[in-house]
Amino acid sequence: MIGLIFGDTEFPKEILKTIKKRKIKYLIIDLSKSKKFKNDRKSRSVSIGQFGKIINILKENNCKKVLFAGKVNKPNFSKLKLDFKGIYYIPRIIKAAKLGDAAILKEIIKILDQNKIKTENSLKFNPELSLKKGNYSKFKPNTQDNLDIKKAIKTLNSLREYNFSQGVVVRNKKVISIEGKSGTKKMLEKSKSKKFRNHGVLVKFPKKKQDLRVDLPTIGLKTLKQSKSAGLKGIVLKSKQHVFLDKSKCIKFANKNRIFISVK
Repeated sequence: MIGLIFGDTEFPKEILKTIKKRKIKYLIIDLSKSKKFKNDRKSRSVSIGQFGKIINILKENNCKKVLFAGKVNKPNFSKLKLDFKGIYYIPRIIKAAKLGDAAILKEIIKILDQNKIKTENSLKFNPELSLKKGNYSKFKPNTQDNLDIKKAIKTLNSLREYNFSQGVVVRNKKVISIEGKSGTKKMLEKSKSKKFRNHGVLVKFPKKKQDLRVDLPTIGLKTLKQSKSAGLKGIVLKSKQHVFLDKSKCIKFANKNRIFISVK
């Protein structure tokens, strides 16, 4: 039995499809905003502040391993409903929250580990959703694009250890926008340019010193469409350190719209 700690995005649905197909026993801890797994009889809707309940559910169902997938928004700590263990653990979570979202996840993984519950890699059942090094579209980065890519990677690497940013947009060797708490969509909206069309790149790499078992950069068809709308020329990901949804649709869209998809 594996415990699936699910948030928002389409990634958890892909994992669930695979697990059901392979007839693996599972239990869902639904932390999504819209409680999107409420119709699954093996799903339990729990507040992130109810650590005691989460741990008890996992232990009662003999879940010695868990897998995180999907986005879980940082909670408003003053409004959280806490159980006894929640009260015990919440000071650690609040302290970690000051360092960023990545630090919260690391702290939750530590808490689970202390309760003898191991965290698996989120791509354990779906390795096909992460691409190897190479170019996946008809169009490839040119010299100018490679300079933009180099600048973007250097920018991401220079961010502090627990910064939440996984993405940056660079155009003509200038940083146009860095991903904020509002996510990739807002960053791309801010990156639109009437003057420059088909210029610039979106680079999405894991956070520095990130636990690569969880919270990997995720892109799909929406990201490609938003990048096209922003006037960008391509998207760059890090080899085997991302989640790539709707692969065939994305490549088809990229080829039709003269966008490159490159994996470093």
